[in-house]
Amino acid sequence: MRTIADNLYHVLNEITAVTKQILPASIMPPILVAVSKTKPVDAILAAYQAGQQHFGENKVQEALQKFVPLRQRGLNLTLHLIGPLQTNKVADAVSLFDVIHTLDREKLAIALKNEMQVQQRYPRLLVQVNVGREPQKAGIMPENAATFVEECRAMGLPIQGLMCIPPVNTDPRPHFEWLQNSAHKLNLPELSIGMSNDYKLAIQYQATYVRVGTAIFGARENKTVLAV
Repeated sequence: MRTIADNLYHVLNEITAVTKQILPASIMPPILVAVSKTKPVDAILAAYQAGQQHFGENKVQEALQKFVPLRQRGLNLTLHLIGPLQTNKVADAVSLFDVIHTLDREKLAIALKNEMQVQQRYPRLLVQVNVGREPQKAGIMPENAATFVEECRAMGLPIQGLMCIPPVNTDPRPHFEWLQNSAHKLNLPELSIGMSNDYKLAIQYQATYVRVGTAIFGARENKTVLAV
């Protein structure tokens, strides 16, 4: 039976191999964000002990329960918010996360700006684009993305890149290409694209973050968070 460490090494080796195969030597492999949403602390520890540093969570409250105690124990973790952020959770998000991938509206941008100034803590920010125009998904519409990025920059927000989640059961490549081109036009260095089923494709479009959960931790389950 493959362990979490086995799965992690397999994904990392594939990322390295694909990067070397298709991209110039000057381009670094993307950072692997291990998506630990719904996963217990012992699974996170198994990945961490195997060398994984970057973890992604969907919900602020769940991340607080799991990662505050882990950091209190001295674990050197980089935490990414990859799920929708409500404005009433902004204070906790700014204090906990190092990278927020899901900035997608003016109200949230203003709340983040104000809270960052209060806490004097400045997570890296990515703008989420709803590339498939799906009503059930978060993200700013593609035609509004460039204007929104410039508005965020005018506020002084540290916008570093773009993020998307393409529609399921469709070819993600047109969406990855659109996001890559948009990031280039906006002079944004970071691109958060690719999940367990398409992270190797995402590397072709120079992803800087790939968000992989199932390929590392196994199928998602709803379970109670284990105590640290």
